[in-house]
Amino acid sequence: MRIIVIGGAGFIGCNTARRFQERGDDVVVIDNLSRRGAQANLNWLIQQGNLQFIQADVRDAEQIRSAFRTCGDAAVAFHLAAQVAVTTSVERPREDFEINALGTFNVLEAVRETSKEMLVVYASTNKVYGGMEDIAIEEVAGVVPDEREGRYSYRNLIAGIPEHRTLDFHSPYGCSKGAADQYVRDYARIYGMRTVVLRQSCIYGPRQFGIEDQGWVAWFAISAALGLKIRIYGDGKQVRDLLHVDDLIDAYELVVGKRDQMDGRIYNIGGGLKFSRSVLGLIHGLERITGRPVPFQHFDWRPGDQPVYISDICKAEKELGWKPQISPDAGVQSLMQWVNDNRELIRSELAELLSLTSVVQAQPQRHSAHG
Repeated sequence: MRIIVIGGAGFIGCNTARRFQERGDDVVVIDNLSRRGAQANLNWLIQQGNLQFIQADVRDAEQIRSAFRTCGDAAVAFHLAAQVAVTTSVERPREDFEINALGTFNVLEAVRETSKEMLVVYASTNKVYGGMEDIAIEEVAGVVPDEREGRYSYRNLIAGIPEHRTLDFHSPYGCSKGAADQYVRDYARIYGMRTVVLRQSCIYGPRQFGIEDQGWVAWFAISAALGLKIRIYGDGKQVRDLLHVDDLIDAYELVVGKRDQMDGRIYNIGGGLKFSRSVLGLIHGLERITGRPVPFQHFDWRPGDQPVYISDICKAEKELGWKPQISPDAGVQSLMQWVNDNRELIRSELAELLSLTSVVQAQPQRHSAHG
C-alpha cells in the first residue's frame, strides 16, 4: 500500500513511517519541518529507504491539496501534524487554531477531493474530555512496587474514562483538537468518507525530543540522564496512563487492516489502568533504572491540570483486538537507552532549552503556576 504520514517527521510520525517502511509499504511523509528534531527524524527515515518526502504546511490548503494530488492513490492518510502543548495554545491561540482545527479541515478537504476510499486516521487527544471536575477522585496507596508515595484514583470509574464521556473543550488546545476530532467524525457521516479518531493518552518512546510542557515522560528521562532537576507542578501524586509508541502503532496497523469498517469510529488509545503511573512513581522508576537519585522540586499546580486521567480502552480491545503490551517499566527503560545512546543529538536539538534550564536552576527558584 501507499501510506501518507502528515507530520511524519515528528515523534509519533517518524515511528509510524518507520513501521510501514518495515512492512514494505510505500511511505510518503508530509511535514513542514518546524519542530525540534524534525530534520533529524527525517534524515533517519531517509536512511531506511523507501520514502518520499513532500515539504508542506497543513495551514496552507493549496500546499496540502497539491501534496495529495501527487500521491492520490494512497490507501491511508495518518494525520499526525499538530500544535501539541496547552501552554503554547494559551500564548498563541490563533496559531494553535490554524494548525489543529484549520489544518485538519484542509486535510479532510484534500482527501475528499482526491479519494473517498482513502482512510483518514486522526490523532486526537484525551484533552477533549476537559478538566472533568465533576468526577470524584480519591488518594490511594501506591500500586507500583517500591513506589513510596500515594496517587490519585477515580472513585467510581474502575476502567477509566470511556468514549461516551461528555466532551468539554477546555483551553484553546482542547478547543482546536476537539473541533478537529468532531470534523473527522462528521466527514464520515456527511460525505461517506472512511475516518477514525484515536483519542491518545501520554505517548512516549524513542525519537521523542520531549520538553517540560509536552512529552513529559521523555523530558523526565532526558533530565535524569543529563542530571537536570525536574520541576513537578503540584504534589506529584497526579496520575496518567502511559502508552509506548510501539503499542500505539500496533493500534494504527489494526485500524488500517479494518479500514473498510472505519466509518467515523472513535477509540480511546492509552495505557489504561494497568499502565498508569503517578508523576512521583515515574521518577522513582527512573531512579531504579539509573541507580542514583533524580533531583526534583515542587511548584504550584498549573491551572486545568487534571489530578488523574486514565483511558478506558475496553472498546478498542473489543472491536480492534488491541491492548497495550509494553509495560511502563520496560518502555521507560528502553526510552532511557535511546536517550543515553543519543546524548549528543539530544543536546544539539534541545540546546537552547537545555541552556535556559541550566540558567534557571542556577538561580533561586520561585513557585509558578505556569512554569
